[in-house]
Amino acid sequence: MFTTKANAIFQDVINQYHILNTVSQPFKNKYKESDLLEHLLYRKCWIDTVQWHYEDIIRDPQIDPVAALTLKRQIDASNQDRTDMVEYIDSYFLNKYKDVTVKPHATINTESPAWGIDRLSILALKIYHMNEEATRQDATEAHRNACQKKLDILLEQRVDLSTAIDTLLNDIEKGDKYMKVYKQMKMYNDDELNPVLRSQK
Repeated sequence: MFTTKANAIFQDVINQYHILNTVSQPFKNKYKESDLLEHLLYRKCWIDTVQWHYEDIIRDPQIDPVAALTLKRQIDASNQDRTDMVEYIDSYFLNKYKDVTVKPHATINTESPAWGIDRLSILALKIYHMNEEATRQDATEAHRNACQKKLDILLEQRVDLSTAIDTLLNDIEKGDKYMKVYKQMKMYNDDELNPVLRSQK
């Protein structure tokens, strides 16, 4: 199953990040571009993992305002990278299934495969960090028990989401579903579409 591979890569990424556990560490992809899907999945989860920790840092009530603004710019850039990676992954699947004969009764899904994969990557981070809380020895037993219950739900959610993604890819491969990719067309990063940026040109 595709998601068996994806979930293993995501776990590997998260573990690798937490060896140094800093947002400033260099990125090195374990997969060559010739292993395109694995290469994209690894990069995608790394972006998500760094951004997860950006979001922790920026919520520090004592953060220096100048540092916060710098970090906000980094989060914006990370969000754009995340969106770009989703589109690259969808392009991979579009190419993979380009010769499939779509059946007359075929329907389109509410989201593309890569946006489901995006949620799966984020879910891997939730599971990792909720597990940390569920086993944190300096926390109260009540806290650990509450987090364990949440962790159980997250693990169940991963099974359901993985099943749904695998089913979608199988349906696309058989021609029972078809996919389209709509570019996000975000306006706030565009010098021509963001009126604030446009006014400063």
